[in-house]
Amino acid sequence: MKLGVLILAAGQGTRMRSRLPKVLHPLAGKPLLSHVVETAQAFSPDRITVIYGHGGEQVKSTLADQHLDWCEQKEQLGTGHAVIEALPHLKSDDRVLILYGDVPLISGETLEALMARLGKSDLALLTVKLENPSGYGRIVRDSDHHITSIVEQKDASEAELAINEINTGIMAVSRARLEGWLARIDNNNAQQEYYLTDIIALAVEDGVEVQSVHPSSEEEVMGINDRAQLAFLERYYQRQRADELMAAGASLADPARVDIRGKLVVGQDVFIDCNAIFEGQVELADGVKIGPNAVIKNARIGEGVEILPNCVIEDAEIGAGSRIGPFARVRPETKLAEKVNVGNFVEIKKSTVGRGSKINHLSYVGDSLVGHSVNIGAGTITCNYDGANKHQTVIGDNAFIGSDSQLVAPVIIGDGATVGAGSTITRDAAPNSLTLSRAKQLTVSSWHRPVKQPKK
Repeated sequence: MKLGVLILAAGQGTRMRSRLPKVLHPLAGKPLLSHVVETAQAFSPDRITVIYGHGGEQVKSTLADQHLDWCEQKEQLGTGHAVIEALPHLKSDDRVLILYGDVPLISGETLEALMARLGKSDLALLTVKLENPSGYGRIVRDSDHHITSIVEQKDASEAELAINEINTGIMAVSRARLEGWLARIDNNNAQQEYYLTDIIALAVEDGVEVQSVHPSSEEEVMGINDRAQLAFLERYYQRQRADELMAAGASLADPARVDIRGKLVVGQDVFIDCNAIFEGQVELADGVKIGPNAVIKNARIGEGVEILPNCVIEDAEIGAGSRIGPFARVRPETKLAEKVNVGNFVEIKKSTVGRGSKINHLSYVGDSLVGHSVNIGAGTITCNYDGANKHQTVIGDNAFIGSDSQLVAPVIIGDGATVGAGSTITRDAAPNSLTLSRAKQLTVSSWHRPVKQPKK
């Protein structure tokens, strides 16, 4: 049976007080809508249709790399109207799963249970019980505990307002039934909108037993309407990821102060200090230590590596036993071999550094191939850019680069070569030799420092 997924994402989100469409606000570094799309994709549906409205072109362009159908709801006439607008996209589907672009943490396990209930009926609904159900549609059941209808808060009686089981809006339904029920709903209610939830009473009227499923937590079905709710779900999500890391063998200095904005895989005995941020795909091997305020994106960190405080590592590979920082920046396309030392205020970009090499202080190494057991002194710069093109610097094994040297690429420093401190190297340096370029040192004994003249 073919499955179509509808994601309602047309709301303006006025309470966010933002020019950014609500469904594009980030949670864990990813738009709310992207979370929902990824969860839906796990079911391999025949199509995913996003119903958009406010800020539609921005929403479409942000998710342009996804294989999505788009349906514009030009008039905001309610959730029922939104689904009616999308019906032409569902003609070849047998089942429909209806989700919401501002409910980002709905889990695949819950939706799988919901779809399983659809196999027993033509309509399955996700409901949840809240201590404070204010603002939500109430689930009305009969004496046999069967669902009979959903009543929106503005239309509810005093007795119905006392009900604490509420509608999440998420449902799975037979497409043929859905189309028939939508044709019968009206907007005779306080909001003068076409409510999707009105199909519940129509299903009961047609003798269809409405199945229901409950999520594992209320946060899973929590919608985001303002920035406070967004912040709450962000911390809830991050705490879940922190718990997973600790279960996998990592120690966290403070589980409330770590942010995972992608996928983080950890080995055993990993330690992560406060305020570390992980983005994209990151792997931390056994025994890795991450210092406070580190930002690591799309990187593989080898066994026993120590990342000291305030380092930034992006699209790079750090070999086992290496030591990075503090205040180091390792930029994309960098690969460090085993036991490399990168010290404070060092920046490395698009370079390969061999085993046991050291770049300990205040240096820039870009577009370079550095051999093993190389020592690069403080203040060294590989001058890789001529204003138009980038050029490579090659430093051979066991070379020693004196402090405050400039290596003007393209240039080759031979194996075992020594570059004297304060040199500007513009030609290849011979292996196993000393190369330096310095102005002759002079002392002018008759020179006097200028003296500031008194003001007149």
